[in-house]
Parts: sequence; structure tokens; C-alpha cells
Amino acid sequence: MIYSKLPNTDLEVSKICLGTMTWGKQNTEVEGHEQMDYALEQGVNFFDTAELYPIPAHPDRQSDTEKIIGTWFKKTGNREKVVLATKIAGKAPFTKFIRETGFSKESIISAVENSLGRLQTDYIDLYQLHWPERNTNYFGQRGYTHDINDSWQDNFREVLETLTSLVNQGKIRNIGISNETPWGTMRFLEEVRKDSSLSRPVTVQNPYSLLNRQFETGMSEVSAHENIGLLAYSPLGFGVLSGKYLNGKQPENARITLFPNYNRYLKESAVKATEKYNELAKAHGLSLAQMSLAYVNTRSFLTSNIIGATTMTQLKENIDSIRVNLSDDVIQGIEEIHDLIPNPAP
Repeated sequence: MIYSKLPNTDLEVSKICLGTMTWGKQNTEVEGHEQMDYALEQGVNFFDTAELYPIPAHPDRQSDTEKIIGTWFKKTGNREKVVLATKIAGKAPFTKFIRETGFSKESIISAVENSLGRLQTDYIDLYQLHWPERNTNYFGQRGYTHDINDSWQDNFREVLETLTSLVNQGKIRNIGISNETPWGTMRFLEEVRKDSSLSRPVTVQNPYSLLNRQFETGMSEVSAHENIGLLAYSPLGFGVLSGKYLNGKQPENARITLFPNYNRYLKESAVKATEKYNELAKAHGLSLAQMSLAYVNTRSFLTSNIIGATTMTQLKENIDSIRVNLSDDVIQGIEEIHDLIPNPAP
């Protein structure tokens, strides 16, 4: 395994992070425990979850993923071996069953306390805002369209003050943001520059893959100058970059087969790009999944690559991508395809 420092901290995290959003829906508690056992054995010490998980969000399953991690900690005593990240859900129609109060002081405090209880731990290493409260471009929206009817009020300072108080109490150790834009990221940093007592975001968890490299426009510059690391999610585009959906296939129990609305990586241009990436991988004796993940692993702005799996075979292949070194010819081939079909999936 390869490790990097969580920016501006002394915490070492594996370049491969174990994503967990299928546990409690597509995966059972037993399977979740098996995945954590194997990942830790392979040197993966960084786990990412959220109060919203499993996905798709549903009142009957809300926070079951955190509970599965909590029972594993209790069973194994491995809490100190893991750098644990979780998230508070943002305000949205599909989160009304959790709360409708957004990132108010009371909401954040309650969310942290509830996550600590479910996770059966006294502290969270990285606590993240799952997505912005304001209307902006995230979850499959490529461009920003200003909404003059957005009732959101600028509360960056208030959010940071609440999170900082929880850091000072030792309940969370670091804070991160997710699905953020350059403007939103810099607004957080502006508040920290004005008041150095406020906790500074250390990471941003955004989508990044061969099908969506939009982080490179704007956010990568922020990352470089401000030392905020990317936690790349959907590095395989909901499994599309494994090749399992090629030729119109709909594999049983696969995410997009089960939940067709998660189809933003199966648009016509994305399918064409995937076909070309698959041909490139085959020409160099690589699996499409490992080539796709290995490319993400090489990015200078990457802190950790969040992989997810529903089977142990998938998990092993994904973790093994850390051992794949891409040749200059493969990198050049990837860039040529990207130039031909840039960012086909939002």
C-alpha cells in the first residue's frame, strides 16, 4: 500500500480508501465486515461513510452503514487502526426524513452525536459536509446556473464555528467538504484567513474518473495552492469503467441495473469513451477497472481514491490497482481519448 498525509495533519492515510455506501442495501453486515477485514489486511487504513448511507437513501435503512462499521469496531477492536471519515447530509428533498434544518448549529451537533453512537467510537477523524446547502452544480450537474430564488443565506462562518467547537471537544479531529466548487472552497478558506482559530478544511470529496475530470478545471488549482487534497469518489463511474455494462449488458445486482436513475455515466458519449478506454486497456494487457483506478492514483492532487465493491472479487481487483504502474504509452493513450471525448459524464 502507498500512504499520504491527510493535508495539514500528521495522519497517514492509504491512497486507497474503502467506500461503504452499499453496506446495508446491496451488502449485508457480514459482507461489510468481510470487506473491512480484507481491506485492513491489505493496508487500507482509511474508511469513508456517511449518515445517509446506504444509497439509495431510504428511511428504513438510514445510517445502517454506520451501524455496520460500529459493530465491526466493537467486534474487532480495530478502531485505532482506522482513519474514519463520515458526513452530514445536506438539505435536499431526499433527505427530509433525516432533517430539514440543513447545517444549523443544532443539526451539526446532533448529526455528530448520532454518528458517534452508531459508529461506536468517541471521535471521528474526518467529518465532512456531504454537499453544499446552496443550489449549485453537483450530483450530475455539469454547469452552474444561478438560481435567483435560492433562499440560502451565507453561513460559512457559522458552520465553521460549530465544527471548530466539535474539534475543540475532541469529537471530530479534522473537517472536510464534499461536492464543492472553487467558489465554495475559497469561501471557507476566506473565513479561516480572517480568523485563524477556525478549523480549516483539509480535503474535498468530489467525483473524479476517466469519465469526469472536471476537478482539473478550477478545483485542481485550488488544491495545489491551498493544500486541500482530493478524495476522489466514483473513480469507476458507478462501475461503468469496469466494462460490465458494455454492449448494452445489464448485469444482475449491479448498481445501475438495480437503480436505473444512476445512469449519468451511461450517456452515449460516456459509453463511447468507455469503449475506447477498454480497447486501450486490452491493448496493454490491463483490466479496464485497474487502468481506470491506477490513473486516478497517479494524480498529484489526490489524497485518496475511494473505491467501492459489492463482491470480494471486485474489492481485491480494486485494491490491487495500487500495484499497477501505467506506462507512458498508456498515459498518452488516455490523454488522447480525453482530448477526443472530454468529460463525457457530469
